[in-house]
Amino acid sequence: MSNGETINGVPVTDEQITAWANEAEAGYDIDALKRRGRGRPGRGAEPAQVVALRLTVDELAALDARAAREHKSRSELIREAIAAYAA
Repeated sequence: MSNGETINGVPVTDEQITAWANEAEAGYDIDALKRRGRGRPGRGAEPAQVVALRLTVDELAALDARAAREHKSRSELIREAIAAYAA
């Protein structure tokens, strides 16, 4: 693909687009799509709670820098830090 489009950092190729088009033209299994559910996948048996957290610009920059070094999301890094603290 000439425009440099990516999905999750992986370049989208003309071959991939052709494969997606062929899959769509063949039709989708609607029952399988419905089983997949909506939203983000659960993290456990109970629904997860969302907790707001205020960080300074410096704290957020440090968090993002470490997350980038470890190839993790902010949320993953925060959950790991809380688990280590609580242990």
